[in-house]
Amino acid sequence: MTQPVIGVIGGSGLYEIEGLTDVREVTLQTPFGDPSDCFITGVLQGARMVFLPRHGRGHRLLPTEVPFRANIWGMKKLGVERIISVSAVGSMKESIVPGHIVVPDQFFDRTLGKRPMTFFGEGIVGHVQFADPICSDLASVLYDAAIAVGATTHKGGTYICIEGPQFSTRAESLIYRSWGVDIIGMTNINEARLAREAEICYGTIALATDYDCWHHEHDDVSVEAVIAIIHKNVATARRIIKAAVSALGDERTCLCREALKFAIMTERERIPAATREKLEVVMGKYL
Repeated sequence: MTQPVIGVIGGSGLYEIEGLTDVREVTLQTPFGDPSDCFITGVLQGARMVFLPRHGRGHRLLPTEVPFRANIWGMKKLGVERIISVSAVGSMKESIVPGHIVVPDQFFDRTLGKRPMTFFGEGIVGHVQFADPICSDLASVLYDAAIAVGATTHKGGTYICIEGPQFSTRAESLIYRSWGVDIIGMTNINEARLAREAEICYGTIALATDYDCWHHEHDDVSVEAVIAIIHKNVATARRIIKAAVSALGDERTCLCREALKFAIMTERERIPAATREKLEVVMGKYL
């Protein structure tokens, strides 16, 4: 049996994984353009791993510019079955203090339609179930790993994803809070949608860095403040990843592994040959 591969997508501040052995860089050309950067493959705690810096090394890509489809296609091509996303977020709750970790279980999408967020189209239609966008099995492992390394961690919660690159206005921040969301960021909803279509489990380690701009007793979010907290949190995130990798089993029993089983609506003989070729890596077994 082939050893399962774990993917890690690093957000702000996390541009490499320490402790990888047998390291090599893999450059892929995808039907959806170039990925954010080279994929770094290696072994961590005995597990095969693929790492990708979401914004590219040196943080070169805006949230809207991240090539989400190319990134997830590349992960699938390299055999990844689970993706651990590491992301800096703002806290929308008093109880989520900057420096805390959140393992969310829901998303609310406030992006503006500028980002491709499906592999479907060009002659093929499909609708995957997305009521629970985070893999609960993977989320449980991430939460337990965070607790094991001593991080103050919140289990569950809603991540509202905005377009960016600007932070929220004060009015937006207060409205989002009235909706009951827990954290705010700019990237994860797109990855989660595409990972589900690729039948890859997806979970998030969210690093709370600030209170956005709603908290009258704290300074408004700034890059300076975010970076200061990130430097502390990234070390914790690395420890969580190591602990999680050790705890993940080989076999997946979650629904993510068969998300496309009944999702494709289009009659197979009507799918264009070019589209079939483009999607062979992601869903070839169903075409």
